[in-house]
Amino acid sequence: MLLHGFPNAKRDHSLVPLRYIRSVREPVRNNFRFFLWATIAAVALRLLFIFRFPAVTTDSFVYGDIAKNWLRHGIYGLSGPAEITPTDIRLPGYPAFLAAVFAVFGMEHYRVVLVMQIFVDIGTCFVIADMARRTLSPKAAKAAFLLAALCPFLADYAAAALSETLEIFFTALALDFAIAGLNTLESRRIQPWLGCGIAIAAAILLRPDGGLLLIAIETYLLVVLLGSWRDRSRVSYVLRAALTVGLMALTPLVPWGFRNWHTLHRFEPLAPRYANQEDEFVPLAFNRWVKTWMADYASVEEIYWAVPGDPIPSEKLPPRVFDSETQRQQTLQLLAEYNEALRFTPELDAKFSALAARRIHDHPLRYYFWLPAVRILDMWLRPRTELLPCDSRWWEFNDDPQWSALAVGLGIINLFYLGAAATGLARGRFIPHLGLLLTFVILRSVFLGTLENPEPRYTLECYPVVIFLAAALF
Repeated sequence: MLLHGFPNAKRDHSLVPLRYIRSVREPVRNNFRFFLWATIAAVALRLLFIFRFPAVTTDSFVYGDIAKNWLRHGIYGLSGPAEITPTDIRLPGYPAFLAAVFAVFGMEHYRVVLVMQIFVDIGTCFVIADMARRTLSPKAAKAAFLLAALCPFLADYAAAALSETLEIFFTALALDFAIAGLNTLESRRIQPWLGCGIAIAAAILLRPDGGLLLIAIETYLLVVLLGSWRDRSRVSYVLRAALTVGLMALTPLVPWGFRNWHTLHRFEPLAPRYANQEDEFVPLAFNRWVKTWMADYASVEEIYWAVPGDPIPSEKLPPRVFDSETQRQQTLQLLAEYNEALRFTPELDAKFSALAARRIHDHPLRYYFWLPAVRILDMWLRPRTELLPCDSRWWEFNDDPQWSALAVGLGIINLFYLGAAATGLARGRFIPHLGLLLTFVILRSVFLGTLENPEPRYTLECYPVVIFLAAALF
């Protein structure tokens, strides 16, 4: 089945319908009432989240502070007690979006930001539908649009002043352009690859992990190249496509990297891994120790995010943190030292380094394989309630009944989308360019397994593919 998505699989081109080259406007014109009512439902759902569960978080204010200083003072930096400090802890994509909104509607009008994100998210719905139109059928395009329009997880993040909504849009757009380019291998059109590269550039400028999109698409083009090595004209076209995508995606990072070198006097083409200022100490050994036992999002909220500044509740540590009674006593002693000062010193971090090294030495498979796999499953399968009032320990049912019911309901909806995607994948006899989409999902999932903080929002960039595969049922 999986081979059907790769270019070296045998295809009967007589079966490829003319719908692959039809305009995206045609299914909308032919089904105007459907798309109209589905769009109204999509807007209503997103407005419900905006008015009932708006999310302006600490990260939102960081982005907003950078945007305000950029507008008012021409400094890409954070406000301090005495001055504005230039920074590179966030890429400029989302601050630029906020700055544009603030410039038109006034400073800190986050409600307007959320409304603007509704339009971006509706655009994502149309892009996913176009992916289905290009590769499946007009009927599948309608199904994809409806599934995207009614997806509560996309709607939830449209109501959050965070970069996810824009990141998901540009991810879907890049994949759609790539599919358009692959559909025109015979005509040798380069325009879709220009659009693909620009969309990837926007995704990278929003979040550093947008670079995974570039790696996935370039990897798939390499597979196309290897499968076309006997056709010189096709090889030349694929090489030009890969070069175009790479140049368009990476060129915008040049001025950003030059700015960081000129202003901050360090080479940083993206953003620091832990979003830290240059003089801010990062407890790398503590983070490594966390990876020796971290498996679920609840521990991220309770333990990982507490550092620095808040006490670590030792009673919230899961049993897998300790391999022996001696290790338990040692761990609790180190946590007590941290809780007394509420900050990490290099000396305390060195003690966690020894503890982490011992745990990794004793259980290498757990550290390198089993825990990453569990973290990946947790990000994909748990109810996506991190922006809602629901208790992160939803399975204990200690929350108010309405929030427990909401958590269970969203968990069921998430399983429905994933189950529909798996069924569509299994039943799809011929899904063009399936390898491209699966390469992106697999690559991103494996990368997320290497992180010590399994947050469900990190898999949302894969949801355009999930919805596309679910639409394959139709």
